Amino acid sequence: MTDSALRALLSAAPVLADPGRARDRVADLAAAAADSADLAVLADDLRHDGPVRALLLGLADHSSFLWGLATRDPAHLAGLLAAPPEASLAGLVAAQRAAGAAGQPRDAVMRTLRRNRGALALLVALCDVGGVWSLEEVTAALSDFADASVLAATDAVLHEAAATGRFHPRDPAEPQAGSGLIVLAMGKHGAGELNYSSDIDLIVFFDPASAPLREGVEATPFFSRLAQTLGKLLQERTADGYVHRVDYRLRPDPGATPTALSLASAYTYYETVGQNWERAAFIKARPVAGDIPLAESVLAELRPFVWRKYFDFASIADVHAMKRQIHAVRGHDAVAVAGHDIKLGRGGIREVEFFVQTQQLVFGGRRPSLRGRRTLRMLAALHDEGWITPQARDELAEAYRFLRTVEHRLQMVADEQTQRLPDDPARLERFARFCGYPDAAAFGAALVAQARRVQGHYALLFEAEPDLSAEVGDLVFSGSDDDPATLATLRRLGFRQPEVATETIRGWHFGRRAAVTSPRAREVLTELVPALVQALAGTADPDGALAALDRAFGRMPAAVELLTILRSHERLRLLFADLLGTAPRLADTVAFSPHVLDAVIDPAFVAPVAGADALAAQFRALLGEPRDVEDFLDRCRDAARHLRFVTGARLLSGILPPAAAGRAYAGIAQAAVAESLAAVRRAFAAEHGAVPGGRMVVLGLGRLGSGQLTATSDLDLVVLYDFDPENRESDGPRRLDAAVYHNRLTQRLVSALTAPTRRGRLYEVDLRLRPGGGQGPVAGQWGRFVPYFHEEAGLWEHMALSRARVLAGDSDLAGAVRAAVAGIVAAPRDAETVRAEVRDMRARIARDKGDGGPYDLKLSPGGLTDLDFLAQALVLSHAATDPALLGLDPEAVLARAGETGLIAPVDAARLAVAYRLLDDVHHWQRLMVEGAFGRDTAPALRARLAAAAGLPDEAALLTRLAEEREAVREAFERIVGSVG
Repeated sequence: MTDSALRALLSAAPVLADPGRARDRVADLAAAAADSADLAVLADDLRHDGPVRALLLGLADHSSFLWGLATRDPAHLAGLLAAPPEASLAGLVAAQRAAGAAGQPRDAVMRTLRRNRGALALLVALCDVGGVWSLEEVTAALSDFADASVLAATDAVLHEAAATGRFHPRDPAEPQAGSGLIVLAMGKHGAGELNYSSDIDLIVFFDPASAPLREGVEATPFFSRLAQTLGKLLQERTADGYVHRVDYRLRPDPGATPTALSLASAYTYYETVGQNWERAAFIKARPVAGDIPLAESVLAELRPFVWRKYFDFASIADVHAMKRQIHAVRGHDAVAVAGHDIKLGRGGIREVEFFVQTQQLVFGGRRPSLRGRRTLRMLAALHDEGWITPQARDELAEAYRFLRTVEHRLQMVADEQTQRLPDDPARLERFARFCGYPDAAAFGAALVAQARRVQGHYALLFEAEPDLSAEVGDLVFSGSDDDPATLATLRRLGFRQPEVATETIRGWHFGRRAAVTSPRAREVLTELVPALVQALAGTADPDGALAALDRAFGRMPAAVELLTILRSHERLRLLFADLLGTAPRLADTVAFSPHVLDAVIDPAFVAPVAGADALAAQFRALLGEPRDVEDFLDRCRDAARHLRFVTGARLLSGILPPAAAGRAYAGIAQAAVAESLAAVRRAFAAEHGAVPGGRMVVLGLGRLGSGQLTATSDLDLVVLYDFDPENRESDGPRRLDAAVYHNRLTQRLVSALTAPTRRGRLYEVDLRLRPGGGQGPVAGQWGRFVPYFHEEAGLWEHMALSRARVLAGDSDLAGAVRAAVAGIVAAPRDAETVRAEVRDMRARIARDKGDGGPYDLKLSPGGLTDLDFLAQALVLSHAATDPALLGLDPEAVLARAGETGLIAPVDAARLAVAYRLLDDVHHWQRLMVEGAFGRDTAPALRARLAAAAGLPDEAALLTRLAEEREAVREAFERIVGSVG
């Protein structure tokens, strides 16, 4: 380039879209210039056809921003046109660099920085649109000016800190030297390829050991506030505009770290969880402010992180996975010009950069010539090293220059950070002319041709690789910005909050979850993410499923085994996603004990065992041989968790119907109670010996007793004991009276079942159905049991006893208890008295507890409580004459009553249908959520509940439930009587 004046170098101008308006504007500027003798040359340029007039007509026509800069200070415009552009640039950069000198008030610094930026913006536009500078010269000018801006702002904030006494620079005239502060330019700024209205990506580190801070000043808050002030100086909008938007989000895990990081924290991050995309980002890292020698040493220290010793084929799988997330498909050449994103869209700037950077990562460790920051230079180097063809080099370089030039034109229109073409035809037509094309059709043809070339080379880079994304669309979670195409893909897949989903998944890559911080876990995760997202999208609640998975990762010590299994087993991946979306409780179990998934991929998963004995055997096998009581408690929780998880997964998979799942849950609980009783008795006997003739049994009542336990049911227990009345004292080292002995032993049992350990909780236990309720001792003497029920117990206690079942204990006492319970329940009673008391009890419950709305299947009128009370009333009224009613669950009682004529067969059939639906839905509710299931439950889960019930939607489910409850209530009042 010569030292000629800028006006003599101009060689290009936009095609006009509205010539009349443009001429009027230029005429007005010429008239204003004619009033000043100093602007006579400018006025002459504007009045006569030539390069200056042609260029200014184009700016007046197409860019309100640039025309505003030109007309605001015509003298400055005249000066730019009269001087060599390199001299103008050098003067602006020098003035910008000097703006942060000591003694300058912040307002003055901000004003100078912004006015210089306006001047620079006009100079670059004149040289770019006027054909004076190449793309490389344009981006270098923008980058050099940005360097000066950051240096000046850093000077300013350090001078301010020194003035407060918190910072003591080694050289007051050069506060950055020896400051311990490091400011790295990243991205296009670091590469010297900044675009016209780009953010500048900065990372701020500091070395607390070398920072000259006043004693007592904490380094992290100091440098973080300094970085924030630096950003404010550059990006805050004032009457003079702004300088640069500042983005700090390329620092390690920006969502969880301070704005400035200590070197120790940075090194730890990059050594442990640094990702391949961050390696790619550091290819462009360049020190621009602060302690430059220290910054250079930091980059040297990070060199092994960025550049591997050997050809980095170990990371190729991860790079391929990153590419598959971006979803480039060879032959996918549909590029819609209107609204096209020239950076992120198909065949866009990002694909050229990714093409270059991924190969730099793979091969740059052994080829220093491939470690450069600039895209075009590295395209040439890749060719020179033999990695790409001359055609790839030339076509990608041409496309890159084309796309970057279009990007600059887009941003010059209104000084906006945009890469998206207008979607309005009229605006697109106007923009095409700004780019020098006669119309939108010619511009579109040029754009599509370049984009297709990029796509072809980009897709060839990975064409032989398998694809787990299954063509779903872009799924990009690297970097720190949300990818618009990824948000659109997630939204299309059913995620209601795609921004939250993106941030969650990006957080895994940043190492926010310890379970996925190992290199292997992150490698598998990167490859798995597209398939995992698809699996989650197939659930009832994709957002909830993803949140549940994130919580699971937060609780797991390591996830590589789980991730590997999910990658290898599509069926398991879909099941696990279903658990996350439908039954988060089961997913939490996986987080706590990932090995439970082993059972799901075991062939036996689809062939569940039946019966309490078989479940007890499985429980004992999982329990193994505990070392001591503490170990027993942990193992017991693991065994129960495993079996409950498998039962829930079988229910979710349709292998078990809800009723069978209820029996399985009850069998698991019975095994836990039996093993716990045996364990605590042994431990208790070691302390207190045995009571002569001592015997003990545990009864299960409620849903446990009837074999209908849900996934979250409490255990209703009654403990009975017996002993030799002639010898009431235990024979151990610490002797106890028989009553005290058995009550403390019962307390130990309850604690064994309920106490939280490092392996979690087992069950909640409710002893309030014991004789005497909550007022008496926790364990009851066998000798008082039968008399109590004959003489004192209310009918509600007889009703509860009708569902009693012996779970564990001494066999001889167990037999006696079974016989006694049968005798009590089958004792002759007046049927009308039973019905009257049942009606009264149901009315009290309705008054005291009400019901929880349409999803309350238990307490609402016609719900499960009505059905259970009806069955219990039938048993207590008729078991004396029909003992076959004893020991049946409520559904079987109703069926038996219909067969024997105790109720009308039509009522029995109707009640059976209602019971099955209500009980099934109740099981599903307890599996899906913890707590009440109602209108505030996620809509997707309510829809999933309807599907589980075989109904098309929530409205159909609620209608059906209401119909069944109405039928139950009618039958209840017909058989038992109206509830007042």
